[in-house]
Amino acid sequence: MQLKMYQIDAFAQNVFEGNSAAVVPLESWLDDALMQKIAMENNLSETVFFVKESGYYHIRWFTPLAEVDMCGHATLASAYVLFEILGYTQESVVFDSKSGLLEVKKEADKYILDFPVQKLERSEVLQELQEAFSKEIKECYKAMDYLLVFKKHEDLQNVQIDLEALKKLDLRGVIITAQSKEYDFVTRFFAPKYGIDEDPVTGSAFTQLVPYWSKTLDKTSFKAKQISKRGGEVFCELKGDRVTIAGYGVKFFEATIEI
Repeated sequence: MQLKMYQIDAFAQNVFEGNSAAVVPLESWLDDALMQKIAMENNLSETVFFVKESGYYHIRWFTPLAEVDMCGHATLASAYVLFEILGYTQESVVFDSKSGLLEVKKEADKYILDFPVQKLERSEVLQELQEAFSKEIKECYKAMDYLLVFKKHEDLQNVQIDLEALKKLDLRGVIITAQSKEYDFVTRFFAPKYGIDEDPVTGSAFTQLVPYWSKTLDKTSFKAKQISKRGGEVFCELKGDRVTIAGYGVKFFEATIEI
């Protein structure tokens, strides 16, 4: 069997920036175990598959180790493939997922994701969390991930992290964030239990970051940056119980895989 696959750098205007996702359009679903093997072989933070069903594109995301319920950058990458490569001509595309319906609009060269807000729950700073990070944690919240707030931008740049300790946590991953002079806020994301030591740009994390910073800064529109090694700028806005997450995309390569 031959399948087309595209590698897209999401939240990037140039290759080698942002977060790479492998996109595999399908006519019908493959076996779950086979999709997981493809994701493991690609060894990117996400490999995404979609199938057109009942007026929507049903979408599923796989890390090298497991399927996840939500992924922003691979959703943007899927929209890029549809609009830029497969000839999709509507104003927006709607993906049906384990997290509900996710719409992506294209405006000029930018892709705008519409995702549900994740409800944050204030938490004490767990001892195992503080021991995993060399800098003092100012605040801690729980939703899909742990959201840890640090005092300043430089803390995020200089912090030492015990990734083995993070593998033992109960949630998907850990978001760390702080205010910044150049941006409204900066962030990093770690999910080593899913085979992602540090994710370059994590769209789904902004469904948790945006409601926190909206309440903290008393505003709804943000320019943020994920300060991973590759890095990526994200334009995001709180709209009621939804978050819009916008960025660019660029194709790195397309290929045919044989399985």
